[in-house]
Amino acid sequence: MRSIWRGAVSFGLVSIGVKLYSATEDKDIRFHQVHATDGGRVKYKRVCSIDGEEVEYSDIAKGYELPDGQVVILTDEDFEDLPLATRREIEVLEFVDQDEIDPIMFEKTYYLEPEGPAARPYVLLRDALENAGQVAITKIAIRQRESLAVLRIRDGVLVLHTMRWPDEIRRPDFAFLDEDISVRPQELKMAEALIGSMTGEFDPGQFTDDYREAMTALLEAKQSGGEVQQVPEVPDSGAAVVDLMSALRRSVERARGGSADDADAGSDSGSDSDSDEEAPAAKAPAKKAAAKKAAPAKKAPAKKAAAAKKTTAGSGTAAKKTADKPPAKRARRSA
Repeated sequence: MRSIWRGAVSFGLVSIGVKLYSATEDKDIRFHQVHATDGGRVKYKRVCSIDGEEVEYSDIAKGYELPDGQVVILTDEDFEDLPLATRREIEVLEFVDQDEIDPIMFEKTYYLEPEGPAARPYVLLRDALENAGQVAITKIAIRQRESLAVLRIRDGVLVLHTMRWPDEIRRPDFAFLDEDISVRPQELKMAEALIGSMTGEFDPGQFTDDYREAMTALLEAKQSGGEVQQVPEVPDSGAAVVDLMSALRRSVERARGGSADDADAGSDSGSDSDSDEEAPAAKAPAKKAAAKKAAPAKKAPAKKAAAAKKTTAGSGTAAKKTADKPPAKRARRSA
């Protein structure tokens, strides 16, 4: 397991260094969105709604929209500057009986591991909680969100359950709660008898995920029956197409306002861009120029021209160099 948080449990004057691990994992069968005709993966781009440009992940920030439509932009530095003591400390606030906590408040579960010389105070807190038969109420900040949390013991390990805040629990405002609905005593006794006949000790190992088993069987049956789509290798990646389009746009713009040598230089620089760090810098001027001089309705012909040029690999320097690149290199760039 890989720890997702490091800090300390503050227990009075005792500080216990700990690492936090996710205690659960999903076993669901995961699917990709694919093209139904050929099985190709459907990919999405992060595009700005204002200028239509693709946005690099490093340029994405968090924005909070105000009631008047304006947006407050927050960066990682803004979050780091927040005065949250719980970012690196789990402070024990009080001890309560676990029965006093409604399970609806529980959110996620984590394991706590002592770090370095903190094993002894860790065991001290664990044994004290076990002997008292209580749980500790704490607060912790994980992934830029502060939560209430419960510390309890399970199999000799401190387990932390993050909890919802009281104002995050919805009130069940259902109409039937205001109605005067009664049941007959005979019906109630019969229902209680049924509950008594089905009462037992809870053993989660006795239960299985029938849907997951059925889905696994379906996938195995399709595989054994040959109903598997062979996805062809595609040497040209989405990133390469974007670079080619950028080079073609730059060539057209320079051909309109500059010399042929300038246009050829623009095509060469666009098609030879192998570095992920240099590509964004080369794209920016071309994209801005296209946005200023080309109306939205005129973009379709530009794309058709690009597609036509791409099919004739020997007609242009940019298309030729793009086609000559080895597939492995493009796959590495796409990733």
